[in-house]
Amino acid sequence: MSKLAVIFPGQGAQSVGMAKDLAGAFPECRALFDRANEILGFDLARICFEGPIEELTKSSNTQPAIFVASVACLAALKLRKPGLELAATAGLSSGEWAALHASGVVSFDDALRVLEARGRFMQEACEQERGGMLSVIGLDRPALEEICRKSGAEMANMNSPEQTVLSGRVEAIEAAEKLAKEAGLFIRRSWLPPRAGSRKRWGRWASESL
Repeated sequence: MSKLAVIFPGQGAQSVGMAKDLAGAFPECRALFDRANEILGFDLARICFEGPIEELTKSSNTQPAIFVASVACLAALKLRKPGLELAATAGLSSGEWAALHASGVVSFDDALRVLEARGRFMQEACEQERGGMLSVIGLDRPALEEICRKSGAEMANMNSPEQTVLSGRVEAIEAAEKLAKEAGLFIRRSWLPPRAGSRKRWGRWASESL
């Protein structure tokens, strides 16, 4: 009997049509989407399978959608590999909830309700103002903290010892980008649409609402 470690994706991994093939091939996967529709009170399956991407990208939709799609993927894997045991589970950001469910810590229904509320509160917060994210490679934590202090940006994700993602308001990210360029660093910037709901500050606001 083989064992497997699984890591689940978080917000940003969504795409129109995700898990549609699994729902069509496995009744058990289709049942997960049917149950999600019942709990949420709207047709999450339609948004997941047909889009449009603008609707799927809303935090209030994408967080429960990625969760259900992740659980469906795991269900399909277990159907194809009877006796499969998970040695460990982990998740990126909201993917932690799929990991908790896969580990038996939280039920499908409860995780889905939490993610719907979490996504909805983040959506409401994120629509208040536009912001951005900045990926910085090659700078240690003290230097990044200094850039954040001068720019007003925040450290959002420590992806590796070499790569850190900063987030914040547009003006803060522009200032952090300028400072990083002056240091000769490799950077990548992206502006977040109002639906992105992935900035650290809005995550904190959502946690307070929860």
